[in-house]
Amino acid sequence: MTETTPLPRLTLGRQIRDALVRRIVTGELEPGTRLVETRIADEYGTSQAPVREALRELEAIGMVETRPRRGTFVRHFIQQTLKESYVVRAALEETATRLAIPAGTLPFEDLQADVDTMRKAARAGDTQAIGAASVSFHRHVIEAAGNELLKHAWEALQIEARTAVTLLAVEPNLPEVADEHAELLRVLRSGDLEAACQLTRDHQWHYADLPHDAHGRAR
Repeated sequence: MTETTPLPRLTLGRQIRDALVRRIVTGELEPGTRLVETRIADEYGTSQAPVREALRELEAIGMVETRPRRGTFVRHFIQQTLKESYVVRAALEETATRLAIPAGTLPFEDLQADVDTMRKAARAGDTQAIGAASVSFHRHVIEAAGNELLKHAWEALQIEARTAVTLLAVEPNLPEVADEHAELLRVLRSGDLEAACQLTRDHQWHYADLPHDAHGRAR
């Protein structure tokens, strides 16, 4: 990948979603605030369709709620729900890894391109782009498993939205995020099934922020 390759752009709906996530996480939009589609559309200079898309994704991960005949409101965000999703995600991605490595279906060129994009995004300080590339990386592994039920369960976790929330709430070191994925790719390339599964599991449990790791060891 050359330096002139443009960073991937999020859809308008997801740009609005991430902007709303940032405002909710920082407290600019307080719990109980009503989110009016027409007002948000005017604010961002768009139609209501991408706003509706953004609100649907935020509702799916529990950041807003729609009340019949009253509208959509910001909820008290429960961080525990976000942490729990990483434990479930770890199990799904470890399973995908166990299926994909023996099958020889991992798209290493695509995974490398995602890592390259993450490194470029990290240098640019572009949190949105590094989040999108991270999701792409993990989706490639999920798809390589060739199991539609597993893929459906993974997608049902609203990975893009939860990743955006995590990056905004945790504010991780972006070069380190890129390095973590580069190391994961290295182990996947090695073909060492158990090492790859362990690193895949540990990678997600890190964000679960529990008092113990995936092996029961105290942090």
